[in-house]
Amino acid sequence: MAKRVIILGGGIAGMSAAHELVERGFEVEVLERHKQLPGGKARSTPISDLPTENRQPLPGEHGFRFFPGFYRHITDTMKRIPFKNNPNGVYDNLIECSRIMMARMGQTPIYAPGNFPRSFSDLLLIIHDIFHTQSGLSPGESKVIAKKVWQLMTSCEERRTNEYEHIGWWEFTEADKYSESYRTLFVNGLTRTLVAAKAEKASTKTGGDIFLQLLFNMANPSVRTDRILCGPTNDVWLFPWLEYLKGKGVGYHFDQFVEYLEFENGTITGVCTSSDSAGKQKFTGDYYLCALPVERAAKLMQYNPEIYKLDTCLDDIATLANDVAWMNGIQFYLLKDVSINKGHIILADSPWALTAISQIQFWKDFDISQYGTGDVRGIISVDVSNWDVPGLIYNKPAKDCSQKEVIAEVWEQMKQSFNRSGEIILEDSNLKCANIDCDIIFRDDVLDANAPSVNGNNNQPIRFGTNSCDKNEEPLLVNEVDTWVLRRETYTDIPNLFLASDYIKTNTDLATMEGANEAARRAVNNIIDRSGKKVPFCKVWKLHEPDWLLYYKWLDRRRYRKGLAWKINEPLLGRFLNSIFSLFKKAKNVTANSLSTALSKN
Repeated sequence: MAKRVIILGGGIAGMSAAHELVERGFEVEVLERHKQLPGGKARSTPISDLPTENRQPLPGEHGFRFFPGFYRHITDTMKRIPFKNNPNGVYDNLIECSRIMMARMGQTPIYAPGNFPRSFSDLLLIIHDIFHTQSGLSPGESKVIAKKVWQLMTSCEERRTNEYEHIGWWEFTEADKYSESYRTLFVNGLTRTLVAAKAEKASTKTGGDIFLQLLFNMANPSVRTDRILCGPTNDVWLFPWLEYLKGKGVGYHFDQFVEYLEFENGTITGVCTSSDSAGKQKFTGDYYLCALPVERAAKLMQYNPEIYKLDTCLDDIATLANDVAWMNGIQFYLLKDVSINKGHIILADSPWALTAISQIQFWKDFDISQYGTGDVRGIISVDVSNWDVPGLIYNKPAKDCSQKEVIAEVWEQMKQSFNRSGEIILEDSNLKCANIDCDIIFRDDVLDANAPSVNGNNNQPIRFGTNSCDKNEEPLLVNEVDTWVLRRETYTDIPNLFLASDYIKTNTDLATMEGANEAARRAVNNIIDRSGKKVPFCKVWKLHEPDWLLYYKWLDRRRYRKGLAWKINEPLLGRFLNSIFSLFKKAKNVTANSLSTALSKN
């Protein structure tokens, strides 16, 4: 008889675990709190409170989806989700973004190709931005940036894990020593917009690893660094995935809020839920996999403190639950499409750490005229990563603003970032309506149908509440210094309880779709091992780094083990020795660690 696994949470981790388990012959039940939408933070959200005139609701998002080239776990799963005639399933719905834009208020934007330069125009773009764009950096600061990047590239794994985990990104980059432009472009640009973290607290281990992965992708001609979906997330990924899982026999239960776990004699005996439609229910299985995000998992564990006697380390989840930040999306719907950039945009000096993308240019088979009132032609999707600092108009943090104020403030920050003398990209008259991620809850919110829209067009009002934010239903775990030790493995001391979420130790080490999928794979492997079932384990990949860095890392490993600080080491024979290291690694199929150990004995 097949073993039954109860999965708590139907986000990316829960769906990934269900996928791997059901394909290996397990019976799977997924409990999801949302009433009809799968995918957790990755989902699209139809905007039900705006007029539709008998059309489908406009598509909203928790935040736009971003699939860097170093993602391997989630993309491997996507290739196994059927989609129409795609030979690689929904994976073939990923399309390349060709340009990355760094916009700055009142200054010329900086552009870079989203991938390794594949054309003369790409090469010209790089040369132009290196030699002609006014970056605002003080003399010598570009060399400082190069040195910091080189230090990350050539530091050994032990130094990154044991030293850089304890160093904040602000400290590592020596931000206090250099100009505001240095801090805007290099220090804050990575942490605020990529992971919603503050540079003063963000772990250099995590931020540095991800930063390097993006750089290595851009330097690799075979990798597509920046990719997005070719339509709304639900349509081209999550709904086909849900259909596939149900077709394989997964029981996917919506409207199930997980209340508490029952246990007896040291094992979990059931999970109790509440539902608006079905009331109180209890689900039982052989194994239980908690795929809830950190703040919800913490409340689940705290419901019955007796669980800590079974595994004292579960208390670390509650500690990590304090390390969350807001990173939520806003969509602006335009009467006329504006393709600001052929890829992602970082609004480098925007107070609220905005990132954005013009979506419709990538949604070739999506007829936006069939949605809403039929006159929307463009969508700018924006992520807001800093809700705690004052804005430009109201001088208030986003958390203290009403819906109308948040939207007006973000729109103003975008206008000041994109509009320059002689070039007006965003016009008030072109804005039809806007949507804030429904996970942002406003205090005693009552929508005002008579409120004027941002552009003052009372014929098409945007409906706003008048109260400030109350809470965020979907905050994001950020990797602060000294928190790696608090992260859990996917197994616990409770023999039938497993974990798969943003607080799990993974190679990805970031609260992303990739990290969620990797955590799920690790949890499934432990369930397979515990069950004794003779089926293949899930594949888990390490972050990839070029072989030509092996020699430099070996040198740094020798220094680290002697208690010495990192230093630049550029021997004349470095390139030759790197080639030897790379060939030796391929010929003998040994790891970098075993290679370094062998050399250190000679």
